[in-house]
Parts: sequence; structure tokens; C-alpha cells
Amino acid sequence: MNEKIKLNKEKKDHMIQAIKTFFLEKRDQDIGELAATLILNFFLEELAPEVYNQGVFDAHQYMKDRIDDIFEIQIY
Repeated sequence: MNEKIKLNKEKKDHMIQAIKTFFLEKRDQDIGELAATLILNFFLEELAPEVYNQGVFDAHQYMKDRIDDIFEIQIY
């Protein structure tokens, strides 16, 4: 499975605005729409898959632990 993370227009616009706000507040830089979009695309392509995969791993581990808990209710 090699699918890209896709966002709807509302979420993407919100994230672009959040990036612009971050740069303005934290770095005192007023970056434009293009720069913010490029930063978002970088994060989505290069960093988000690792975060997503960690979430999948954590969910798997959590569910595995819960399934293992079922054995505790066995009656002998």
C-alpha cells in the first residue's frame, strides 16, 4: 500500500493558514500561500507517513493487548 495522505480543501486550507500563523507568531516571518503550501506538501509527503505508521502500530499494539486480556476471563 503506497497511497498518499489526502486532505479535503477545507482541511488543507486550514493547515496552510495554521502554517502561515505559526511562522508569523514564532518566527516573525510573513510567508505567502505558496510557501505555506510547499511546507504542508513536504510534511504530508515526507513526515506524515511515519506518524501515520506509528499510529497504526500503536493501535495494533493496543488491540493486541486487549485481545490478550480476553484470556483472563477463562474459567477452568
